[in-house]
Amino acid sequence: MTTSNDAARTALLRRGFALECTTLAWNVAGFVVLAVAAISARSVALAGFGLDSLIEIGASAVVVWELSGTGEARQRRALRLIGGGFTLLALYLLVQSTFVLATGFRPHHSSLGIGWTAVTAAVMFALAAGKARTGAALDNQVLKTESRVTLIDGLLAVAVLAGLLLNTTLGWWWADPLAGYVLAYYALREAKEIFSGEH
Repeated sequence: MTTSNDAARTALLRRGFALECTTLAWNVAGFVVLAVAAISARSVALAGFGLDSLIEIGASAVVVWELSGTGEARQRRALRLIGGGFTLLALYLLVQSTFVLATGFRPHHSSLGIGWTAVTAAVMFALAAGKARTGAALDNQVLKTESRVTLIDGLLAVAVLAGLLLNTTLGWWWADPLAGYVLAYYALREAKEIFSGEH
């Protein structure tokens, strides 16, 4: 019975690693794609979402360390770094979005940005569901928490996508910096939860 339980746990851990490695790979690719799209479209929301991809890479790395049985001190240190990253992201987005709204700066259409954020939303929702199930089966709070971060990442992709589509179809250029404010709110909330010890 114990051998069977050990084998099941090992299989769940492998699935957890696979889900996190997929998330890492997607976000690494996403950072590159979003950087190109943000520069060509001059989009605050795409730039912010690209920076969020870097933070998600750090969050996934924390979970990989935790699943490997790494000590709590290293995990706390990594979480503080992620919290600092979220704070810097929020400050950048608040300043840049406010500047864009104040000056009336208009981002360009971005087919690449629209396509990538649409696919990213679907991928993140699927990964979040897999992490939530695996975390619940393992009774692993870190993996369950990170599944919510991945879910929010999917929701953020939807928000950015909405801003890009509104800009493209209706000419609502201000939808892009508004999507930046949505990202800033999320980043500040995540930073607050990390520093208050709720993560």
